[in-house]
Amino acid sequence: MPWKGVTVSEQRERFLEDYRLDYYSITELAERFGISRRTAHKWIARYRQHGQAGIQERSRRPNSCPWQTSPAVVEEFVRQRKAHPHWGPRKLLKLMHGRHGSWQLPAPSTAALILARHGLVRSRRRSRRAHPGCPKTVADGPNDIWGADYKGQFRLKNGRYCFPLTVSDLATRFVLGVDAHPAISLERAFAHFRRLFESYGLPNRIRTDNGVPFAASALGRLGGVVHQAGELPGTDRTGEAQPEWSA
Repeated sequence: MPWKGVTVSEQRERFLEDYRLDYYSITELAERFGISRRTAHKWIARYRQHGQAGIQERSRRPNSCPWQTSPAVVEEFVRQRKAHPHWGPRKLLKLMHGRHGSWQLPAPSTAALILARHGLVRSRRRSRRAHPGCPKTVADGPNDIWGADYKGQFRLKNGRYCFPLTVSDLATRFVLGVDAHPAISLERAFAHFRRLFESYGLPNRIRTDNGVPFAASALGRLGGVVHQAGELPGTDRTGEAQPEWSA
């Protein structure tokens, strides 16, 4: 119906007010209120039979349902659940099928809804588990854990891409070095790390993601650093929750 700003009952009241004026025909009333002639006659018949209560919105729930579970089955199902509080719907239905083979038993999903409707199901809260690859260690001090990552490429004015390799100390947040590479390169990463080792010494661990080139086993030869944990690339580009390499 194209009415806006009023409820259905309010619009029906306006319809009946115009009808009681005895000025418009049924066809004109139907056109004015955007309804069919059949609906107009239905509203008038309800008003004549029930008065003002007849124009109120009625429930559209069916009077009967052929596949509805019988009250006797529901009562017995609830009774068996109370007798066996730890049994699930399938096991209870199997028990009832053995005792009452001629009964029309509901599906397991419907049986579960019956238990929930009678308050016989305790809801469970889903526990969220931390990603197994996220390292739990925290930097104890300077040079304890370094974070290294290619921070994302960008295009230069000459049309070529630049891949910046950034290394920082996770305890002090000091950026140890940023090296611009024309591509992701294991050899250039080696050279960059060697220069940082000469300037700042060897850290206890180097934390990276598990992407190229850090996933390569060759990186483990860098200063005796070995792989400690793994993580999906791009999980945390800040170096706070990325895999670790340790000496």
